[in-house]
Amino acid sequence: MRYITIVLIFSGLVSCSDTERKKLFTSVSIENLYQDSLSIRAIEVMGNSLAFAGSNGAFGTVDLSNGKVRANVEKYHTTIPEFRAVAHTSIDFFMLSVANPALLYKTGDNGRMELVYMEEDENVFYDAMIFWNDKEGIAVGDTMNGCLSIIITRDGGNNWEKLSCSDLPEGIEGEGAFAASNTNIEVFGEATWIATTKRVLYSSDKGRSWESYQTPIKTTEPTTGIYSIDFYDQNLGVAIGGDYTNPENNIGNKAITEDGGKTWSLIAEGKDPGYKSCVQFVPNSDGKEIVAIGFRGISYSSDRGNSWIKLSDEPFYTLRFKNDSVAYAAGKNRISKLTFR
Repeated sequence: MRYITIVLIFSGLVSCSDTERKKLFTSVSIENLYQDSLSIRAIEVMGNSLAFAGSNGAFGTVDLSNGKVRANVEKYHTTIPEFRAVAHTSIDFFMLSVANPALLYKTGDNGRMELVYMEEDENVFYDAMIFWNDKEGIAVGDTMNGCLSIIITRDGGNNWEKLSCSDLPEGIEGEGAFAASNTNIEVFGEATWIATTKRVLYSSDKGRSWESYQTPIKTTEPTTGIYSIDFYDQNLGVAIGGDYTNPENNIGNKAITEDGGKTWSLIAEGKDPGYKSCVQFVPNSDGKEIVAIGFRGISYSSDRGNSWIKLSDEPFYTLRFKNDSVAYAAGKNRISKLTFR
């Protein structure tokens, strides 16, 4: 790990090609871009850079044009945080740690990271973070004092406020969210979906009001539930998870919605894949193509999750597409470029 000051260069949000995809995936090639003794569960494509944060306080960027890595370590007094959530606006990068104390950083004026939110409690544990726009963002954590922990910013990430339990659906004992891939939250326009260990929470107005939706995803054990959620548009969404302690189990771990999350139907029930920590729609696929990854490999569906093929046994935790054939994935000790063919 090189202990150098990170300089984050933002060149705008990534956009997908308008050209129509014609070929379905049959294989994937993997090129390692960065290797170190880290666990990386949070990455973001930002223009021609890939930002990341992970264990041991590590964070940085990979220049996607030349592969150059800028990396650093963030410490808080004697604490070395573990980062499992990152997000970005067009001008700033954010990273949020798990466990006590919860530490949320944003890029500062001097090129270093600035602490903008801290929460101290033995039960604090944040899982995922995302922005609706350059001013408004949201992060979710496990249950504390009777409800999920949700913090929101309305001023570009300089200040964050925690929602009161009275502003949220009634809490469920033991409810949380899995900090496995920074994909517990998805937004589309003003709509927001949060996948928890028990259900899906939905807001139509960027977190000002909330509804609770049930899914058929199995949630009987503390290690089961939805690990990842993605939406292709305001109606079509997919959820995946399972049980990382029993990764071969493929019962009740995959579901799809076509009405914005109000109702869900199981897909590929009793068929692979089993446990996965991250799911993403393929851009420009009309919502038909989906990639799911986990520590047991990479799986692909071309029919909205009704059937799947395994493209690779290579293990990863999280995935982000740059376009309709190139994605970046991170996991134990590495960040890699995935080229689908």
